[in-house]
Order: sequence, then C-alpha cells, then structure tokens
Amino acid sequence: MTIYAYTDGASRGNPGESGIGIILRDEQGNVIFSAGGYIGTATNNIAEYQALLACLKKALTLRCKRLIVHSDSQLMVRQLQGTYRVKDKALQKYYQQAHRLLSSASFTFEIIHVEREHNHDADLLANSGIDSRQSLQV
Repeated sequence: MTIYAYTDGASRGNPGESGIGIILRDEQGNVIFSAGGYIGTATNNIAEYQALLACLKKALTLRCKRLIVHSDSQLMVRQLQGTYRVKDKALQKYYQQAHRLLSSASFTFEIIHVEREHNHDADLLANSGIDSRQSLQV
C-alpha cells in the first residue's frame, strides 16, 4: 500500500509555542490516521522535523510499501532530498533521527514540497495541537 502523508509544524513565535500535525491517506484518499499535538517551545523548523518524525513512526506501524510525504517546509524537504546541507546543529539531530527511522523502514520514501495552501489540513492540526496543549501519541 502507498501512503500519502501530509505533515506540518507550527510555531507561534520563532521559537515559540509549537505543535505538529500529520495526516495519512490511503491510495483512495481515505484518511487512515490524523492527529495534532503540542511539542512545547520550539522553532518552526524543529516543529516541521518533529511532525515528519511522528509521521515516520506511525508509517512504520502500518503495512506501507511506499510513503510519499508532502510538506510545505522547503528547507526540510530540500535537506532530505540532499539539495541543501543541514548546517544548524539542532536540526542535524532531527535530520539524523529521520535517517535512522528510514534506514529501518521496509517502505520506499519520497518527500515532496507543496505550497502552504495544499497543506491546510495538517496546518489546522498543528495549530490545534498548540491550542490543546496535548502531546501527540504515535
């Protein structure tokens, strides 16, 4: 099964109160998982990476053969595609965690940059995570 994921991180301030949102859809577009959660104080880039990590952890629990992640974070997408180097020390930690998870995955992985308006639902979940102050359990 191919899973189409949408991830987003939100930060009110940079750094500031932050949340993550993830949506996983099957090949027919049906939502098979969606959640938002609070991650505390973080930068927007860290929130984006934490949303990706939550998505990868969830995908590892499913019968997924292919995972296609959509994100509006051009920086994170380009870093994971190898176009940009990861210079920031804090982001290096999350980048390495993502690669560790991917190395243990039995699925193929692709990440695609989408414009913000095409990631609206994940953004709503990330912001609801901030509002609720509830952590996301994956």
